Amino acid sequence: MTVTITQHATCTFCGCVCDDIELHDDGMKIIKTKAACSLGTSWFLNHTAERLYPDALIDGKEASVDDAIEVAAEYLHRANMPLVYGLSNVTCEAQREAVSLAEKIGAVIDSHTSL
Repeated sequence: MTVTITQHATCTFCGCVCDDIELHDDGMKIIKTKAACSLGTSWFLNHTAERLYPDALIDGKEASVDDAIEVAAEYLHRANMPLVYGLSNVTCEAQREAVSLAEKIGAVIDSHTSL
């Protein structure tokens, strides 16, 4: 197995944009990180571009996106204290939409970095 080392990799996971990370890969996936925090390490070692799931699930079963939106809307409508969480790995535009939704439904917004 040949290991390639990438110096000065940048992690965009939490928004700190750490740029002093060293990544070791075997040609298929990252197998080791150096100088990454626990969040960055987990992201680099577990992130994949593979399609592991269908576009939408309802109760663990494949569903259409439209049906999933309807079910999600009903959950949010019934929620006593909705939470918008985990926006670190999405685009700024997606974050903007999530904050807009949170404001409309009176939700709390939190980030995984509040650990």
